[in-house]
Amino acid sequence: MSSDDDAAIRVVNLTKTYRSGDADLTVFSRLNFEVARGEKLALVGESGAGKSTLMHLLGGLDRPTEGAIYFGQNDICTLSAADLAAFRNREVGFVWQIQSLLAEFTALENVMMPLLIRGQARETAEPLAMARLNEVGLRSRASHRAGELSGGEQQRVALARALVGDPGILLADEPTGNLDSATSAQIHELFFGINRQRGTTIVVVTHNPALAASMPRVVTLRDGRVEKDERRDADTRAPAAAAAAMATVGPRVTSAR
Repeated sequence: MSSDDDAAIRVVNLTKTYRSGDADLTVFSRLNFEVARGEKLALVGESGAGKSTLMHLLGGLDRPTEGAIYFGQNDICTLSAADLAAFRNREVGFVWQIQSLLAEFTALENVMMPLLIRGQARETAEPLAMARLNEVGLRSRASHRAGELSGGEQQRVALARALVGDPGILLADEPTGNLDSATSAQIHELFFGINRQRGTTIVVVTHNPALAASMPRVVTLRDGRVEKDERRDADTRAPAAAAAAMATVGPRVTSAR
């Protein structure tokens, strides 16, 4: 285990319970694990294991029933709603299976949105957003609206949006679930490049065993606990191995242009 100073995220005795009819449904009970700064981690497990619930808790989109979630030395579970919203905006980037781009805005405007919400002027937000679009290879598509982009392009816009505020942590929940295998490999290679260049801590939820196998650490959730915590050589699997692994997976929805 790393020291508290080395941990980007520490989950301490995390419990999450939902009311279901007349009974309580416990998703986690006293769950404990941590993610080191700059680490790349895949969360896997059967459907219903609580992976997405955990991602919502880590991102401050939901609150646990009990326990603590530390980002550095700060327990985000103690933050007010306003402070938690500010934390999400500044410290965490989100990439979801459904990109949730705003259809009436261009790719550039979608990427700018977190900075505008933060209160930055458009004059300063626009060049930062354009730099992130360039980073994911979409500078030439900046003026196109979401509906004019392929599925793979939309996911890259979502990734640029997640990165525009320079967060320390990127949370991705099935980010390639609706993409074909070739486009999925491109997105995953972008994740590895971001981690190398920026040192961004990346946590990815996936049902895809080939995608998980390309990650240097894989945590398996089962019945509200960590069943396995497997670590591999941090460099031997990325990024070429990610593409090779994804090539073994049959095509889903063709999304690349």
